Amino acid sequence: MDVKKITRSWLTYVVLIGLFLVGGFLLISNLGSSSQVSTKDGLDLLKGGTVTKVVNTDGDQRVDMTLSKPYKGADSVQFYYVQARAAEVVKAIDDAAPKDGYNDAVPKASWFDGFLSILIPMVLLGLLFWWLLSSAQGGNSKIMQFGKSRAKLVSKENPTVTFADVAGADEAIEELHEIKEFLQDPGKFQAIGARIPKGVLLYGPPGTGKTLLARAVAGEAGAPFYSISGSDFVEMFVGVGASRVRDLFTQAKENAPAIIFIDEIDAVGRHRGAGLGGGNDEREQTLNQMLVEMDGFDPNANVIVIAATNRPDILDP
Repeated sequence: MDVKKITRSWLTYVVLIGLFLVGGFLLISNLGSSSQVSTKDGLDLLKGGTVTKVVNTDGDQRVDMTLSKPYKGADSVQFYYVQARAAEVVKAIDDAAPKDGYNDAVPKASWFDGFLSILIPMVLLGLLFWWLLSSAQGGNSKIMQFGKSRAKLVSKENPTVTFADVAGADEAIEELHEIKEFLQDPGKFQAIGARIPKGVLLYGPPGTGKTLLARAVAGEAGAPFYSISGSDFVEMFVGVGASRVRDLFTQAKENAPAIIFIDEIDAVGRHRGAGLGGGNDEREQTLNQMLVEMDGFDPNANVIVIAATNRPDILDP
Protein backbone atom coordinates (compact mmCIF):
# COMPACT_ATOMS: atom_id res chain seq x y z
CA MET A 1 0.00 0.00 0.00
CA ASP A 2 1.42 3.39 -1.02
CA VAL A 3 0.94 5.39 2.19
CA LYS A 4 2.52 8.48 0.69
CA LYS A 5 0.11 8.50 -2.26
CA ILE A 6 -2.92 7.97 -0.01
CA THR A 7 -1.78 10.78 2.31
CA ARG A 8 -1.39 13.20 -0.59
CA SER A 9 -4.87 12.34 -1.87
CA TRP A 10 -6.35 12.82 1.61
CA LEU A 11 -4.60 16.16 2.03
CA THR A 12 -5.85 17.36 -1.35
CA TYR A 13 -9.45 16.63 -0.40
CA VAL A 14 -9.05 18.43 2.94
CA VAL A 15 -7.64 21.55 1.27
CA LEU A 16 -10.38 21.60 -1.39
CA ILE A 17 -13.15 21.18 1.20
CA GLY A 18 -11.59 23.91 3.34
CA LEU A 19 -11.42 26.33 0.41
CA PHE A 20 -15.03 25.53 -0.52
CA LEU A 21 -16.24 26.20 3.04
CA VAL A 22 -14.28 29.44 3.33
CA GLY A 23 -15.62 30.66 -0.01
CA GLY A 24 -19.18 29.76 0.98
CA PHE A 25 -18.91 31.53 4.33
CA LEU A 26 -17.48 34.63 2.69
CA LEU A 27 -20.34 34.65 0.17
CA ILE A 28 -22.97 34.29 2.89
CA SER A 29 -21.35 37.02 4.95
CA ASN A 30 -21.28 39.40 2.01
CA LEU A 31 -24.93 38.71 1.18
CA GLY A 32 -26.02 39.66 4.66
CA SER A 33 -23.80 42.72 5.08
CA SER A 34 -24.74 46.38 4.67
CA SER A 35 -23.70 48.53 1.75
CA GLN A 36 -20.66 50.63 2.60
CA VAL A 37 -20.65 54.36 1.87
CA SER A 38 -18.19 57.16 2.47
CA THR A 39 -18.13 59.16 5.69
CA LYS A 40 -19.49 62.23 3.86
CA ASP A 41 -22.41 60.29 2.36
CA GLY A 42 -23.16 58.75 5.75
CA LEU A 43 -23.32 62.14 7.45
CA ASP A 44 -25.53 63.45 4.62
CA LEU A 45 -27.94 60.54 5.16
CA LEU A 46 -28.12 61.36 8.87
CA LYS A 47 -29.02 64.94 7.99
CA GLY A 48 -31.53 63.83 5.34
CA GLY A 49 -34.04 62.37 7.80
CA THR A 50 -34.24 58.89 6.22
CA VAL A 51 -32.37 57.07 8.99
CA THR A 52 -34.63 55.06 11.33
CA LYS A 53 -32.04 53.20 13.42
CA VAL A 54 -28.34 53.65 14.18
CA VAL A 55 -25.73 51.42 15.83
CA ASN A 56 -22.38 53.08 16.58
CA THR A 57 -19.64 50.46 17.13
CA ASP A 58 -16.77 51.81 19.20
CA GLY A 59 -13.33 50.42 18.43
CA ASP A 60 -14.25 49.65 14.82
CA GLN A 61 -15.29 53.31 14.37
CA ARG A 62 -18.25 52.05 12.33
CA VAL A 63 -21.82 53.33 12.05
CA ASP A 64 -24.58 50.98 10.82
CA MET A 65 -27.80 52.65 9.73
CA THR A 66 -31.24 51.33 8.78
CA LEU A 67 -33.04 53.51 6.19
CA SER A 68 -36.70 54.23 5.57
CA LYS A 69 -35.94 54.72 1.87
CA PRO A 70 -33.41 52.64 -0.08
CA TYR A 71 -30.10 54.32 -0.85
CA LYS A 72 -28.53 53.03 -4.06
CA GLY A 73 -30.70 49.93 -3.74
CA ALA A 74 -29.73 49.17 -0.12
CA ASP A 75 -32.05 49.34 2.91
CA SER A 76 -29.11 49.53 5.30
CA VAL A 77 -25.71 51.17 4.95
CA GLN A 78 -22.58 51.60 7.01
CA PHE A 79 -19.65 53.96 7.06
CA TYR A 80 -16.37 54.29 8.93
CA TYR A 81 -14.84 57.36 10.48
CA VAL A 82 -11.55 58.37 12.05
CA GLN A 83 -11.20 59.06 15.76
CA ALA A 84 -10.70 62.77 15.12
CA ARG A 85 -14.27 63.03 13.77
CA ALA A 86 -15.91 60.99 16.53
CA ALA A 87 -17.49 64.02 18.21
CA GLU A 88 -18.90 65.23 14.88
CA VAL A 89 -20.42 61.83 14.12
CA VAL A 90 -21.99 61.50 17.57
CA LYS A 91 -23.51 64.99 17.26
CA ALA A 92 -24.91 64.13 13.81
CA ILE A 93 -26.54 60.99 15.24
CA ASP A 94 -28.05 62.98 18.13
CA ASP A 95 -29.38 65.61 15.73
CA ALA A 96 -30.88 62.95 13.44
CA ALA A 97 -32.87 61.47 16.35
CA PRO A 98 -33.63 58.12 14.61
CA LYS A 99 -37.19 56.91 15.08
CA ASP A 100 -36.07 53.54 16.42
CA GLY A 101 -33.26 55.09 18.44
CA TYR A 102 -29.56 54.34 18.40
CA ASN A 103 -27.23 52.13 20.37
CA ASP A 104 -23.57 52.06 21.19
CA ALA A 105 -21.81 48.73 20.71
CA VAL A 106 -18.37 47.18 21.10
CA PRO A 107 -16.76 45.01 18.41
CA LYS A 108 -17.38 41.27 18.73
CA ALA A 109 -15.57 38.46 17.01
CA SER A 110 -17.77 37.03 14.28
CA TRP A 111 -18.58 33.35 14.01
CA PHE A 112 -16.56 33.34 10.80
CA ASP A 113 -13.45 34.59 12.62
CA GLY A 114 -13.96 31.85 15.20
CA PHE A 115 -14.27 29.27 12.45
CA LEU A 116 -11.02 30.45 10.85
CA SER A 117 -9.24 30.34 14.22
CA ILE A 118 -10.07 26.61 14.33
CA LEU A 119 -9.61 25.79 10.64
CA ILE A 120 -6.17 27.35 10.18
CA PRO A 121 -4.45 25.40 13.03
CA MET A 122 -6.08 22.20 11.76
CA VAL A 123 -4.73 22.79 8.25
CA LEU A 124 -1.25 23.55 9.63
CA LEU A 125 -1.29 20.39 11.74
CA GLY A 126 -2.42 18.41 8.69
CA LEU A 127 0.45 19.80 6.62
CA LEU A 128 2.92 18.97 9.42
CA PHE A 129 1.57 15.43 9.67
CA TRP A 130 1.85 14.97 5.91
CA TRP A 131 5.43 16.27 5.89
CA LEU A 132 6.49 13.97 8.73
CA LEU A 133 4.84 10.97 7.11
CA SER A 134 6.31 11.64 3.68
CA SER A 135 9.76 12.17 5.23
CA ALA A 136 9.58 8.78 6.91
CA GLN A 137 8.70 6.95 3.66
CA GLY A 138 11.06 5.74 0.96
CA GLY A 139 14.82 5.97 0.66
CA ASN A 140 15.11 9.76 0.62
CA SER A 141 14.73 10.18 4.37
CA LYS A 142 17.97 11.39 5.89
CA ILE A 143 16.83 10.31 9.32
CA MET A 144 16.04 6.78 8.19
CA GLN A 145 19.27 6.56 6.16
CA PHE A 146 21.56 7.97 8.85
CA GLY A 147 22.99 4.58 9.81
CA LYS A 148 23.28 3.32 6.23
CA SER A 149 26.57 2.79 4.46
CA ARG A 150 27.89 5.63 2.30
CA ALA A 151 30.00 3.37 0.13
CA LYS A 152 30.05 4.04 -3.61
CA LEU A 153 29.35 0.99 -5.74
CA VAL A 154 31.14 0.34 -9.01
CA SER A 155 29.22 -2.56 -10.53
CA LYS A 156 30.80 -5.17 -12.73
CA GLU A 157 28.73 -3.91 -15.68
CA ASN A 158 30.55 -0.53 -15.61
CA PRO A 159 33.77 0.05 -17.56
CA THR A 160 36.46 -1.71 -15.51
CA VAL A 161 40.08 -1.16 -14.61
CA THR A 162 42.46 -4.10 -15.06
CA PHE A 163 46.03 -4.87 -14.09
CA ALA A 164 47.06 -3.70 -17.56
CA ASP A 165 46.13 -0.16 -16.50
CA VAL A 166 48.51 -0.25 -13.52
CA ALA A 167 52.17 0.47 -14.18
CA GLY A 168 55.16 0.28 -11.86
CA ALA A 169 53.63 -2.07 -9.28
CA ASP A 170 54.57 -5.49 -10.62
CA GLU A 171 55.21 -7.08 -7.21
CA ALA A 172 51.88 -5.89 -5.81
CA ILE A 173 50.06 -7.09 -8.93
CA GLU A 174 51.65 -10.53 -8.63
CA GLU A 175 50.43 -10.90 -5.04
CA LEU A 176 46.97 -9.57 -5.88
CA HIS A 177 46.57 -12.23 -8.58
CA GLU A 178 45.85 -14.64 -5.72
CA ILE A 179 42.90 -12.49 -4.63
CA LYS A 180 41.64 -12.39 -8.20
CA GLU A 181 41.79 -16.19 -8.49
CA PHE A 182 40.02 -16.65 -5.18
CA LEU A 183 37.14 -14.41 -6.25
CA GLN A 184 36.84 -16.17 -9.60
CA ASP A 185 37.15 -19.76 -8.33
CA PRO A 186 37.05 -20.09 -4.52
CA GLY A 187 36.26 -23.80 -4.79
CA LYS A 188 39.78 -24.51 -6.04
CA PHE A 189 41.25 -23.14 -2.82
CA GLN A 190 38.71 -24.81 -0.56
CA ALA A 191 39.28 -28.21 -2.19
CA ILE A 192 42.91 -28.29 -1.06
CA GLY A 193 42.16 -26.84 2.38
CA ALA A 194 43.81 -23.52 1.65
CA ARG A 195 43.14 -20.66 4.03
CA ILE A 196 40.80 -18.14 2.51
CA PRO A 197 42.19 -14.57 2.64
CA LYS A 198 40.06 -12.08 4.56
CA GLY A 199 41.74 -8.90 3.49
CA VAL A 200 44.69 -7.08 2.00
CA LEU A 201 46.47 -3.96 3.26
CA LEU A 202 47.96 -1.63 0.65
CA TYR A 203 50.32 0.97 2.07
CA GLY A 204 52.55 3.58 0.55
CA PRO A 205 52.85 7.33 -0.02
CA PRO A 206 49.88 9.21 -1.53
CA GLY A 207 49.56 8.92 -5.30
CA THR A 208 51.20 5.51 -5.70
CA GLY A 209 48.07 3.83 -7.11
CA LYS A 210 46.61 2.04 -4.10
CA THR A 211 43.02 2.77 -5.14
CA LEU A 212 43.79 1.88 -8.76
CA LEU A 213 45.18 -1.49 -7.67
CA ALA A 214 42.03 -2.27 -5.68
CA ARG A 215 39.80 -1.38 -8.65
CA ALA A 216 42.00 -3.49 -10.92
CA VAL A 217 41.42 -6.55 -8.72
CA ALA A 218 37.65 -6.02 -8.98
CA GLY A 219 37.89 -5.49 -12.73
CA GLU A 220 39.96 -8.63 -13.27
CA ALA A 221 37.62 -10.73 -11.14
CA GLY A 222 34.43 -9.16 -12.54
CA ALA A 223 33.19 -8.36 -9.04
CA PRO A 224 31.28 -5.38 -7.60
CA PHE A 225 33.57 -2.81 -5.99
CA TYR A 226 32.45 -0.93 -2.85
CA SER A 227 34.59 2.12 -2.16
CA ILE A 228 34.44 4.14 1.07
CA SER A 229 36.70 6.37 3.13
CA GLY A 230 37.56 5.47 6.71
CA SER A 231 36.35 8.88 7.88
CA ASP A 232 32.84 8.12 6.56
CA PHE A 233 32.35 5.64 9.38
CA VAL A 234 33.04 8.10 12.18
CA GLU A 235 30.22 10.36 13.42
CA MET A 236 29.52 12.29 16.61
CA PHE A 237 26.58 9.97 17.37
CA VAL A 238 27.40 6.73 19.15
CA GLY A 239 26.66 3.58 17.18
CA VAL A 240 26.39 5.17 13.73
CA GLY A 241 29.81 3.95 12.57
CA ALA A 242 29.13 0.36 13.65
CA SER A 243 25.74 0.48 11.94
CA ARG A 244 27.33 1.63 8.68
CA VAL A 245 29.89 -1.17 8.89
CA ARG A 246 27.13 -3.77 9.29
CA ASP A 247 25.17 -2.31 6.38
CA LEU A 248 28.25 -2.22 4.13
CA PHE A 249 29.15 -5.86 4.75
CA THR A 250 25.52 -6.92 4.34
CA GLN A 251 25.38 -5.28 0.90
CA ALA A 252 28.67 -6.88 -0.12
CA LYS A 253 27.54 -10.36 0.96
CA GLU A 254 24.30 -9.98 -0.98
CA ASN A 255 26.31 -9.17 -4.14
CA ALA A 256 29.20 -11.60 -3.60
CA PRO A 257 31.74 -12.13 -4.94
CA ALA A 258 32.60 -8.52 -4.07
CA ILE A 259 35.44 -6.28 -2.94
CA ILE A 260 35.21 -3.70 -0.15
CA PHE A 261 37.84 -0.98 -0.47
CA ILE A 262 38.41 1.23 2.59
CA ASP A 263 40.64 4.19 1.80
CA GLU A 264 42.57 5.93 4.59
CA ILE A 265 41.70 3.16 7.04
CA ASP A 266 43.92 4.83 9.65
CA ALA A 267 40.99 7.22 10.29
CA VAL A 268 39.11 4.36 11.96
CA GLY A 269 41.77 1.68 12.50
CA ARG A 270 44.16 3.34 14.96
CA HIS A 271 45.50 1.61 18.06
CA ARG A 272 42.64 0.86 20.43
CA GLY A 273 42.83 2.42 23.89
CA ALA A 274 44.70 5.49 22.62
CA GLY A 275 41.65 7.72 22.21
CA LEU A 276 40.20 10.13 24.75
CA GLY A 277 37.06 8.06 25.07
CA GLY A 278 38.79 4.80 25.93
CA GLY A 279 36.67 1.71 25.23
CA ASN A 280 33.58 3.82 24.61
CA ASP A 281 35.14 5.84 21.82
CA GLU A 282 33.01 5.77 18.67
CA ARG A 283 36.06 5.04 16.52
CA GLU A 284 36.91 1.97 18.56
CA GLN A 285 33.34 0.67 18.42
CA THR A 286 33.46 1.01 14.64
CA LEU A 287 36.77 -0.85 14.45
CA ASN A 288 35.48 -3.61 16.73
CA GLN A 289 32.44 -4.07 14.50
CA MET A 290 34.66 -4.22 11.41
CA LEU A 291 36.81 -6.95 12.98
CA VAL A 292 33.70 -8.89 13.98
CA GLU A 293 32.39 -8.75 10.41
CA MET A 294 35.72 -9.91 8.96
CA ASP A 295 36.24 -12.72 11.48
CA GLY A 296 32.65 -13.85 11.10
CA PHE A 297 32.81 -14.20 7.34
CA ASP A 298 31.10 -17.22 5.87
CA PRO A 299 33.82 -19.25 4.11
CA ASN A 300 31.64 -19.16 1.02
CA ALA A 301 30.86 -15.42 1.23
CA ASN A 302 33.48 -14.50 -1.40
CA VAL A 303 34.01 -10.99 0.01
CA ILE A 304 37.50 -9.50 0.22
CA VAL A 305 38.42 -6.34 2.16
CA ILE A 306 41.18 -4.20 0.68
CA ALA A 307 42.36 -1.30 2.84
CA ALA A 308 44.77 1.50 1.99
CA THR A 309 46.86 3.77 4.19
CA ASN A 310 50.08 5.75 4.15
CA ARG A 311 50.61 5.29 7.91
CA PRO A 312 50.67 1.55 8.69
CA ASP A 313 52.61 2.20 11.91
CA ILE A 314 49.56 3.64 13.72
CA LEU A 315 47.14 0.85 12.80
CA ASP A 316 45.77 -1.49 15.45
CA PRO A 317 47.65 -4.81 15.25
